Amino acid sequence: MKKHRIYTTSFASVYPHYVTKAEKKGRTKAEVDEIIGWLTGYSQEELEALIENKTDFETFFAEAPEMNTARSLIKGVVCGIRVEDIEEPTMREIRYLDKLIDELAKGKAMAKILRA
Repeated sequence: MKKHRIYTTSFASVYPHYVTKAEKKGRTKAEVDEIIGWLTGYSQEELEALIENKTDFETFFAEAPEMNTARSLIKGVVCGIRVEDIEEPTMREIRYLDKLIDELAKGKAMAKILRA
């Protein structure tokens, strides 16, 4: 199976884009970090280490402390593809994160983003 190029992309290279997207819409880096922590179980310290170490996306998700079981409630379209229809596990996790960041940038309340 051919790997998607994004798997080998470092999470650190994409993370600033998540933050910029959120901040352009009046949201904060802290909210981005909260979303990432909710999805993956990473603490703030662990997240900062992953960014510093330039961890790739495949490792980022494979080694996540505790993927949130409520992530299956994330529905919708990212890059023209329904996230709930993505079969490849790593790509689905990447798109879940993309969808959550999109929801943040669109002004959705944190409780709804975090499926509370």
